[in-house]
Amino acid sequence: MRRFVLAALLATPGMALAQSAPPISVETMKAVTKTLSSDAFEGRAPGSAGEEKTLAYLKAQFEKAGLKPGNKGSWLQDVPLVEITAQNVTPLTITGGKTPLSLAYGKDMVIGTYRVTPHIDVKDSDIVFAGYGINAPEKGWNDYAGLDVKGKTVIVLINDPDWQTPGLTGPFNGRAMTYYGRWTYKYEEAARQGAAAVIIVHQTEPAAYGWNVVQSSNTGAAHVADAANGHMDDSAAHGWMQLDKARALFASAGKDFDSLAAAAKVKGFKPVPLGLKASVSFDNQIKKQISHNVVGILPGREAPDEYVLLSAHWDHLGHCTPVNGDGICNGAVDNADGTAALVALAEANAKAGPARRSMVFVALTAEESGLLGSAYYGENPVYPLAKTVGGANMDALAMYGPSKDVIVIGPGKSQLDGYLTAALKRQGRTATPEPTPEKGFYYRSDHFSLAKHGVPMVYFETGQNLVKGGLAAGQAAAKDYEENRYHAPSDEYDPNWDWSGVQQDVGLYYMIARDLADGRDWPNWTPGDEFRAIRDRSRASLGAAK
Repeated sequence: MRRFVLAALLATPGMALAQSAPPISVETMKAVTKTLSSDAFEGRAPGSAGEEKTLAYLKAQFEKAGLKPGNKGSWLQDVPLVEITAQNVTPLTITGGKTPLSLAYGKDMVIGTYRVTPHIDVKDSDIVFAGYGINAPEKGWNDYAGLDVKGKTVIVLINDPDWQTPGLTGPFNGRAMTYYGRWTYKYEEAARQGAAAVIIVHQTEPAAYGWNVVQSSNTGAAHVADAANGHMDDSAAHGWMQLDKARALFASAGKDFDSLAAAAKVKGFKPVPLGLKASVSFDNQIKKQISHNVVGILPGREAPDEYVLLSAHWDHLGHCTPVNGDGICNGAVDNADGTAALVALAEANAKAGPARRSMVFVALTAEESGLLGSAYYGENPVYPLAKTVGGANMDALAMYGPSKDVIVIGPGKSQLDGYLTAALKRQGRTATPEPTPEKGFYYRSDHFSLAKHGVPMVYFETGQNLVKGGLAAGQAAAKDYEENRYHAPSDEYDPNWDWSGVQQDVGLYYMIARDLADGRDWPNWTPGDEFRAIRDRSRASLGAAK
């Protein structure tokens, strides 16, 4: 269970425990989910007409639930963004090898940029295979060692080198993905190394999603945080390519993809120049905009300057690649239902009356663009993070029906596990470690942005051991959603959904948040966790005990 039991035992002994959660309104969650995921909201892309409708609707719902405006009398926190839409994308051409290659945009590869510039032109850039694209000095691992990649195109693999390890031990936590395995890190490190372009080879299992998800997520408008330098220090281009095209590329260079991919798993791997050149160009439609986080608060009755934070992201992909004529990615499960749960939790807590501490409810923007709304909150907190006790994040609550368990994402990381354990006990349920830790879910939603700043955040998913049908039924339902609806136009509201499992899970979030808000303790990360030192420094800045 990877320290889950240890974390449960570390739960602070004086924490206040709510006996049970009040009924969480299914009618509220249905109404909010149905509205936000309707075609009228156009998939809720940041900066769109769909955002304007979403903000107006959420402000009204927060106020109706009983919250107060959470940002100095305003419901909104401005989040400066730049929308970049690639246009007139040429094929990615590969020359200099045995067989020239031409990769079509969307079908064979996707490409984009963070640079705020009207045109990108990568021409005859030398191609280098850099393994997993990781530079981790603390682990003695550097896939860029001994080679200057400035101006070059780097090809890298997704996930960590030890992702196929059966257990959770290894240089990168074995089967469990670290942040080094995420696509966002691959782009960041290639930019730090000075690469002109970085292309990730798509493989379904280590990526945790199929090419359809890569395509729908990377062929529309993209968003980046506004920056004074226009992100000109980033690589000119970044993207993905299909696995079969990577194999053909390596073969054109006289190399075997599988052999080099296997070599990249071993410490000491050195980058391999392929003797090929890459060229691609595209125009950028650029639109600077201000998106918004929606912030509401229930002021505390005794310690109003101590805060418990609950979050969910309101955004989705907006207009996306059409499937059977449907070009709106409505995001009903991801994450209209999580946002609806946030509203229902606000409603339930307001009805229960003020907790000892203040409770902050934040509907975040631009999660789908790389956690930009939560990152902005983490860097520009409305309420001091050193005084934020902890919190929970809700993302894509699954419509499987009631389950006997929940899946804990990042088990053993913090003492909040103890709060979850106590809440589960009151429901007669159990905690199950992640069945697919290689997917790196702890680094893929908005709680990560708060964790990076030291705030303990709990995150779990609907359990797969269902009351009706057991584990087999739960796994089948999870697979069906991932393969057929995730980041696709088919993620739409269904009036026949069984909300009883969601109600059950939101009840857990209620108990965890209320226990934190009525308590006096300051849960921390477990000793040795990557975020522990950050939290200790943050609390020490107030003269508080670690």
